[in-house]
Amino acid sequence: MSTPPTNSNKNSKLPTPFSLRLTFEERAALEQSAGNRPLGAYIRSKLFGGTEAPRKRRSRTRKPLKDEKALGELLGKLGESRLASNVNQLAKAANSGSLPVTPDTEKALQNACDDVRTMRILLMQALGYYSSEV
Repeated sequence: MSTPPTNSNKNSKLPTPFSLRLTFEERAALEQSAGNRPLGAYIRSKLFGGTEAPRKRRSRTRKPLKDEKALGELLGKLGESRLASNVNQLAKAANSGSLPVTPDTEKALQNACDDVRTMRILLMQALGYYSSEV
């Protein structure tokens, strides 16, 4: 029987890493099969049939976002809309009781809602959840 791998650093509780050399084609096939899952997690699930120990989740994903152009459009819409400033002004006026309900106010609120809807669709497109045009 072989002994389990150990780190040279006696204070570390992590096992030593294991490297595996793959051809370009082999790695491409694995990445294709893994989809959006991290490659290491996919390989572990295949090796151990889903019985591997749960891993600590990370906040970042392995693959970049689907559509950087849509994200740029979203950021542009956010910048030109002055949405945060306008909502803050409306909240102050509503809290003080000085918000007049006029056709201009209704139009401004409707425009803000339309901007938020557009930003939502652009963000969903950028993340790959929505495919139709705005």
